[in-house]
Amino acid sequence: MIDYTRGEFWKISLAAGAMLADGSLSGEPSDLAALSLQQASELLRKRSVSPVELTTECLTRIERLNPILNAFITVTGESALAQARQAEAEMRAGKWRGTLHGIPIALKDNMDTAGVRTTAASGVFANRIPTADAEVVRRLKSAGSVILGKLNMHEFAFGGTCIASYFGAVHNPWKTDHIPGGSSGGSAVAVAAGLCYGALGTDTLGSVRIPAAYCGVVGFKPTHGRVSIRGIIPLSPSIDHAGPLARTVRDSAILLQAIAGYDIADATSMDAPVPDYSRAFETRKLSLRLGLPRTLFYENLDPEIERAVSEALTVLKRFSSGMQNVELPEVKALPVGPTRAEVYAYHAQYMAKTPQLYQPETLARLRPTADITAATYIEGIRSIERLRRAVKSTFASVDLLITPTMSIPPASISEAETIELEQIQKGQLSPLVRNTSPFDVYGLPSISVPCGSTRDGLPIGLQITGPAWGEEQVLRLAYAYEQATAWNKRPPTW
Repeated sequence: MIDYTRGEFWKISLAAGAMLADGSLSGEPSDLAALSLQQASELLRKRSVSPVELTTECLTRIERLNPILNAFITVTGESALAQARQAEAEMRAGKWRGTLHGIPIALKDNMDTAGVRTTAASGVFANRIPTADAEVVRRLKSAGSVILGKLNMHEFAFGGTCIASYFGAVHNPWKTDHIPGGSSGGSAVAVAAGLCYGALGTDTLGSVRIPAAYCGVVGFKPTHGRVSIRGIIPLSPSIDHAGPLARTVRDSAILLQAIAGYDIADATSMDAPVPDYSRAFETRKLSLRLGLPRTLFYENLDPEIERAVSEALTVLKRFSSGMQNVELPEVKALPVGPTRAEVYAYHAQYMAKTPQLYQPETLARLRPTADITAATYIEGIRSIERLRRAVKSTFASVDLLITPTMSIPPASISEAETIELEQIQKGQLSPLVRNTSPFDVYGLPSISVPCGSTRDGLPIGLQITGPAWGEEQVLRLAYAYEQATAWNKRPPTW
């Protein structure tokens, strides 16, 4: 629900339109919605555009497109405009907070926002209003971001299609009868469709990178423990991550810079120095050792994905001192199942009291989590820690790993519903997470960048993964690839 007044909205819209019509953005991109986060920030610094104008542009597009895409659950229009006015006043007074100051951002709806409902796309929490912000939200606000609202998702982040939502399915902006991926589907759709300049999502088995690949944007999952997950409705804290979705690699680095860092109140947070990620974009010749984990990741690929990734590897050779096949530890037998005990620990009370408020698919996935024994869980957690140590040896011979983000293109919503039901009935893990989930278990930083499209025009993603705490190196190669290609410059047309 948009909560700004209609009179105020149209007054500001007309002012923004007048600014564009009189040529005050001459020499700059004329369409505010097409700007990258960095470009928008540069315009703000030059005072060629104001935070109110950027916010109004986003709210206008949300009002027009959200009925089609269903990316937002809650739009906080009135408070967003108030934050934009405050940012504008601060800028006029010479109080610049940094690159995110005055930039409209949106949040996945499993991130607590004080005074604004946080639902996790579930009827269980349909009217839940937190009293405090999640740590990542607090950091964005501290950086001066304008918060536009809360984004739709797969219910409780327990799936990769974004069909199962109390608020209805999310639609892919490239082909609206197709899934956007998930669980951070609303985040990827909002960025791709120009409804915001960046968004946050969460990633437990691939939930940032899957929708990034399917919606043609950049999705970055940092090292486990790099970004606080305090105040985020959990799925499985042992492998839960939070990270940015953005239009460009540089934009994702800007967002990561703001939210990264130690949080003493978060048991999963690690006290590791946060580098200046802007150094990843310094001009230098790259000569990286690239590893190709063929087992699992390159098996049974859709032919169009195989073609796109093969072409991407040809481009990446420019930045490589060599490519070699590598093997990752226990990649086909990763201990994902035992973490379901953590899922059950959170949901047991709600399943007992109000099971009818869950989406049927979610409840069907949740019920078997009660069967995980304590011994199985403990052994699974030990296995995760062992694998995170074991995978370090891989990076003795290579600097980064290159894989397809997804093995299959996005299905239609009707096809995905049938496939998902069959998988639940068989107790199978979704094929959507095949290429992404290992890096959650390993806890490694991993980014998805656009690298092509199918004959139907649906995006294809390339995944670049580095060693623990190696976000800067991942960003460096992702940026070099992005600059050598034009896939991120091809947004869906609305």
